[in-house]
Amino acid sequence: MSTAYMFPGQGSQTVGMGADWLGRSAVVKQTFDEADDALGEALSKTILSGPLEDLTRTENTQPALLTVSVAYWRVLQAEGLMPDVVAGHSLGEYSALVCAGAMEFADAVRVTRLRGQAMQSAVPVGVGSMAAVLLIKEVETIQALCERAAEGQVLEPAGFNTLGQTVIAGNTEAVERAVALAREYKGSAVQLNVSAPFHCALLEPAEAPLAAALANVEIGPLRVPYVPNVTGEWTEAPDGDAVRANLVAQVSKPVRWLQSMQSMVDHGVDRWLEVGHGRTLVGFVKRFDRKADMNAFEAEQWRT
Repeated sequence: MSTAYMFPGQGSQTVGMGADWLGRSAVVKQTFDEADDALGEALSKTILSGPLEDLTRTENTQPALLTVSVAYWRVLQAEGLMPDVVAGHSLGEYSALVCAGAMEFADAVRVTRLRGQAMQSAVPVGVGSMAAVLLIKEVETIQALCERAAEGQVLEPAGFNTLGQTVIAGNTEAVERAVALAREYKGSAVQLNVSAPFHCALLEPAEAPLAAALANVEIGPLRVPYVPNVTGEWTEAPDGDAVRANLVAQVSKPVRWLQSMQSMVDHGVDRWLEVGHGRTLVGFVKRFDRKADMNAFEAEQWRT
């Protein structure tokens, strides 16, 4: 079997995530401690005890989710388990790169803190929003909906998540118009409770500070292939500049998760493990292929 490790992104966080493993695995505690050291503050306390308001601040959410994902990956590594390919959804791409050996964990913690700050400050609260569009499978139809609802504002596909589920992002008024129009395109849409319109042109101001931070981060060779969000293509030996460019572009470009799954299947992947908190990506795989062999780390079925 060929196994893909999938790392979730923002939205899967809950207070107390990872707590069950702290007393069971020394590498989990070590990972939490390393994150605290990298930031010079007790991020682990926010992860474990909240309050939720602090955890859901983007500048905390991003390094927090990274920390939990890397902690779980290290448990798998200690068990002698390794993937054949890695991929991460949005923020999860940083976890994937740490797992693949391309980025040091401490560097990733610091960069994701800055990434969260830059993304949140790029757009004033209330100016932008996101919505999940359901039932519409054709990219052309999604694009037509966005173009009609935009009315001169920004409105773009932000995430091709799985069959019949695409996230759109842009100015709040444009998103609201798209939600109202979705039925005319034989779909439905629901506005999401998010703090910013991620993965659309409104986030372009976040690219420069992220690029400056990544310029100082060493990117090493990959131990296993990875699939970047911006291309959705199997990648085996990118140079450091290519990885940095993917991460910068990812901020304002759509997450091509559906294409990523297809690319991995085309390269022989037939087993999927979500390495992080929750089962969001397992759900995407299930809609993509109901017969797929898929599990989440927290279910512990990987032990069998």
